[in-house]
Amino acid sequence: MAIYNYIALKNNKDIVKGKVNAEDLREARESIRSLGFIPTKVYEEKTKGEEDNEKKTEVKGGKIKKLGLQDRMDFTSTLQILAQSGIPIIESLMFIENDAAKLKVRLVAKELRRQIMAGATFADTIAKYPDQFGQIYIGLVKAGEDSGELEKTLQRLLELLGKEAAIRGKVIGTLMYPMFVIVLAVIIVLVMLMFVFPVFKEMFDGMGKDLPWITATLMSAGIFLKTYWFFVPIILGSIAGFFTFIMRWQASKRKIDEFVLKVPLLCDLIQYSNFANFVAVMQVAYDAGVPIIECLYLANVTLTNYTLKTKIETATLKVQQGQHLSIALRSTRVMPKMILFMIATGEQSGRLGDMLLQATNFIDKKLDGIIDTMTKMIEPIMLIVIGSIVLTLALALYLPLFSSYMSD
Repeated sequence: MAIYNYIALKNNKDIVKGKVNAEDLREARESIRSLGFIPTKVYEEKTKGEEDNEKKTEVKGGKIKKLGLQDRMDFTSTLQILAQSGIPIIESLMFIENDAAKLKVRLVAKELRRQIMAGATFADTIAKYPDQFGQIYIGLVKAGEDSGELEKTLQRLLELLGKEAAIRGKVIGTLMYPMFVIVLAVIIVLVMLMFVFPVFKEMFDGMGKDLPWITATLMSAGIFLKTYWFFVPIILGSIAGFFTFIMRWQASKRKIDEFVLKVPLLCDLIQYSNFANFVAVMQVAYDAGVPIIECLYLANVTLTNYTLKTKIETATLKVQQGQHLSIALRSTRVMPKMILFMIATGEQSGRLGDMLLQATNFIDKKLDGIIDTMTKMIEPIMLIVIGSIVLTLALALYLPLFSSYMSD
């Protein structure tokens, strides 16, 4: 029989550790349940040599990496559930340190626990890792800890992260289809040029007639690509690199961000997807007791469009100077009128938090409608694009045959 170490929950709140003897992992879990515990982690006891190897591996991977959105959601969800059960923050972090699936999450929990045990607060400790958690997360945790409502704040953060993931999923889902069609179109063109057109070359040469310009051009391109095929990945890589550079270069990104706000429908998608996160953070931060100026600074972090971000920064300065929030935001001329109306109503009635929540729900419905409209428009447009490409290639192949038939 082997010895199995375990970490379990007792009475759904206390963390207990121990050992059981069992033939296998399944039997070990059953033994732990028979004790009235809920097993969360069960593993076979290692020999001294195996433990040393594990420690060396952990040291090698000990650098804390950036947490992705799903990592932060998992971390916050576990922390919130344990906090709700009345488990102290140190024990909660110990649980995550031992139970988390990913090494980087375990390392973050370990480092946070170590610093809290040394006397630091949870908020101060989180603040040392902006790359792992982000400014919004740090600001809200501080507000929650200062107000003594950390548990509620963690719940709000979890909802906020879930909302961010949902919005990201909607936008990516909308753009995935046209991207797939573009890649498919490129593959079709390359296959036709490199393998189909060269097959027709001998037949066209045998006709002894001049080829239409479109056929001659595509035929030459096909022969070049087939002869110098190794240039294809270089060309595609260069194009991808060029667009990546353009998107990351601040000067061009500013121009692109400004341009997309002038394109019908795309403008709505950019605006509402940006303000969905902006208003959601405003609402959560305001309900957590964060001052309105700091709410604006935290919410502005979520904006990805440079033009929108700049205008909201200007509005924030006006609020700092004493102007009403709704008036300052209206002066930007970039926020949808319905959202401005809700914010103004909230200010006048003293129920800004409630109106921000309603604005969040309104934006969600509006964004769903925009994405649905774009999806319905994109499908026929993509079909026309693919059809046009196929038609062009077919004409290039059959025009010489029609010309020959007509001349005969």
